[in-house]
Amino acid sequence: MAFTLPPLPFAYDALAPHMSKETLEYHHDKHHKTYVETANSLIEGTGLENKSLEEVVIASHKDEKLKNLFNNAAQHWNHSQLWLSMKANSGKIPGEVAKRIDADLGGLDKFKKDFVAEGMAQFGSGWVWLVSNGGKLEIVKTADAENPLVLGKTALATSDVWEHAYYIDYRNEREKYLKTFVDNLINWDRVAELLSAAGQRAAA
Repeated sequence: MAFTLPPLPFAYDALAPHMSKETLEYHHDKHHKTYVETANSLIEGTGLENKSLEEVVIASHKDEKLKNLFNNAAQHWNHSQLWLSMKANSGKIPGEVAKRIDADLGGLDKFKKDFVAEGMAQFGSGWVWLVSNGGKLEIVKTADAENPLVLGKTALATSDVWEHAYYIDYRNEREKYLKTFVDNLINWDRVAELLSAAGQRAAA
């Protein structure tokens, strides 16, 4: 079962002026596409060919001999999460999510400040995530292709802090990019859906 590049869930120019059409064309059509193609070439002969993407990411993370497969499969998964994490005019935060941010993360302003700080603290390439960990919201950063999936946490939203994610629009200003992300681009409706689903699984 070959991996496929998912289409963007919005038009290439939908996130402007916060994220340009040019950034999305390069990021999605070139970087993400390359991860998909490389993962497909590396998975041959591993015995994981018919597994789901999530199963491949977890299995390859546990096997040092499959590190290159992990890096590419995980980056495919991470980028797929990124596109779904963003939305034009992200709007008002659903009430239940706002309550959880208040209870677990000290309120919206502190969440935004801490999310940006975690993204800035990630030295070199990586990701910053809003996750559910055993029902509690957390902000975590991961290096390179690492992600919450292999940490046993549920990803709710993510921002990519590899330079190719922001350099066209923001050059070296990662902090400005992250502040723009938390203020304007998070798909809060999806966060609410994922948080609800995580709660239902925990209660089952």
